[in-house]
Amino acid sequence: MSLRQLPNALTIARMLAVPPLLWLLVHERYPAAWWLALAAGVSDALDGLLAKRFGWVTRLGGLLDPIADKLLLGAGFIGLWLGGHVPTWLLALVLARDVMILAGAGAWHWLIGPVPMTPSALSKINTALQIVFSLWLLLALAYPAVPTQGQDIAMWLVVAFTAASGVHYVWLWGNRARRMRERGSL
Repeated sequence: MSLRQLPNALTIARMLAVPPLLWLLVHERYPAAWWLALAAGVSDALDGLLAKRFGWVTRLGGLLDPIADKLLLGAGFIGLWLGGHVPTWLLALVLARDVMILAGAGAWHWLIGPVPMTPSALSKINTALQIVFSLWLLLALAYPAVPTQGQDIAMWLVVAFTAASGVHYVWLWGNRARRMRERGSL
């Protein structure tokens, strides 16, 4: 493996961390789950940094990175929900947004062509908030002395940005398709 593939290897490692994370959460092994989730979050930042810094950006990485994020965050929220630590409606919102984005990307790919994998700034903020919120919940579960004041505010920020970024993607890609149709490109 060349160094150029290191970001992709980190992304694949994050994907492989999904089953152990879910298992740890289901079995209430919160300290281990927190450390695994933290390592996954650090690897996410590191693979992006390496890809951009050294020009190791690949089409495969562009496809796998957001899928890895969605799988890991989805597993984290499902595990936290199973333990009664996040409400059902929040889990439904997080998963519905991700399913909608993946379904939209799949439809675009099959009906129009390759999907340019360029996450919006709003989506990046949403992902960061979801990561911080879930890590904070896990940290408080793993180490009960951790303060939890403000978690409700953090949850509502996650709600607002999850909903806003989902609506933004529908609006953005819907407008792109409409403009293509008007130009006769569809």
